[in-house]
Amino acid sequence: MLEYLRNAADKPVAKVLMGILIFSFVGWGVADWFFGLTSSDTTLMRVGGDKVSVQQFSSVKSVELSNLPREEQRALYANPVAMANFHDGIIKKIAGQKRIERHARDLGYVVSNHRIANEIRAIPQFQENGKFSPVLFDIILRNSGITESDVANDLRVRALSDMVNTPVNTTVAVPDFATVATYNARNAERVINMATIRFSEFNVGTPTDEQLRVYYGQNPHRVAETRDVSYIFVAADKHKPDEYDAALNKIEKIEDGINAGRSMADVAREFGAKYVNYRAISAQNLPKDAIFDDDNVIANVFGAVEGMESRVDEAPGGIIILRVDKITPEHNAEFETIKSELVRDWTRAEREKQAYARANERLIKLNETGTLDGGRVMTVSRVAGAPMSVLVTAFKNPVGNNSIVAGADEFYVVHIDSEKSPAANSKKLTDLKSEMEKISSRNLAADYDAFLQRRYPMKINEKMYEKFVK
Repeated sequence: MLEYLRNAADKPVAKVLMGILIFSFVGWGVADWFFGLTSSDTTLMRVGGDKVSVQQFSSVKSVELSNLPREEQRALYANPVAMANFHDGIIKKIAGQKRIERHARDLGYVVSNHRIANEIRAIPQFQENGKFSPVLFDIILRNSGITESDVANDLRVRALSDMVNTPVNTTVAVPDFATVATYNARNAERVINMATIRFSEFNVGTPTDEQLRVYYGQNPHRVAETRDVSYIFVAADKHKPDEYDAALNKIEKIEDGINAGRSMADVAREFGAKYVNYRAISAQNLPKDAIFDDDNVIANVFGAVEGMESRVDEAPGGIIILRVDKITPEHNAEFETIKSELVRDWTRAEREKQAYARANERLIKLNETGTLDGGRVMTVSRVAGAPMSVLVTAFKNPVGNNSIVAGADEFYVVHIDSEKSPAANSKKLTDLKSEMEKISSRNLAADYDAFLQRRYPMKINEKMYEKFVK
């Protein structure tokens, strides 16, 4: 064929055959080579324009895995979610290193090979009898699955990181006046006058049916959607192929029996499988069953159509066929079925109204005369001395403020009388100053890291990620 094409290259038939061959190459994926379109680019991501290859990612991953105990490594490989989080951590680590390298380069920082060599020689793990041992160095690297270049790059990144992060690794001084102001704000106490009006103090009698119906019209009681659910379960360990295949074969026969019109209970009994039926399941009232700990099962329960079996699917500890037998849509509860609940809720609502009216009367009198009926004077801090809602009000508002504060089953009328400044304590002030300096340093470091992320953004090559990482 090729000889024929060479001898008849200018003939129309040969040109047609050449075209057919070329387009065949296209179909086989050879066109990239034929037309010079091959690419050896294995870029996984770019950080500020700098490339990070799949090989670099794999190298860092190998090092990180080698630092984990065997049990943790096995747990990672058995848990896709944990492995995805592990990969995400590696990507963030590499991106952080690349940002430091790039920023150091932009700033003109350089770490010499001579410095790196000296640091390698000074590492105790590579020394024998107090001196650097090339043989020991090679053995450790070979056993760890890393190269000399990996070690050098790691040391270089650490040195550059020290240079780049020097501005944010220093202690941020906090002025004394700021420390004192924070100390006073934290430790100050306030004197308040507080009266408590409890809902239970009021007798509102027994409501009539007419009153309850009016109340129910204003506060309808919704009943959540419920579902009657049946399932057949066959236990199987997916880590034991023979056991899992046998269970899958059994569940397929069970499915055939159901499709033939037999009941799920009968078919499950014939094959010795577990059959369970639940009534009135809702998202807020799930059965105490390990099957319902699985998000996929939950999705099938609340996504299935009434009367239709779900596909054969995995469940915790085995394989399942699930069916929603009946769906009761969300609806308003019948008046008679919740009458006792309505009486309880109506009584509370009426007591709450009267308690608020009483509290408002006392607040008006307090504003007009400065006298709080039923008030009790007390000293409170930011964390103790009164209910939390009262403490928030006492320190949020200025001295002299009068207000009504809602509680769980009561209202409080509160007057903020005065403030007591805390006594000076040199040790507490010193500790607070140290705490504030650490917080300021962390905030500065976080801002600096955010700046580097903005200046050197990361872009993931999704195709490469899906192919080699995920």
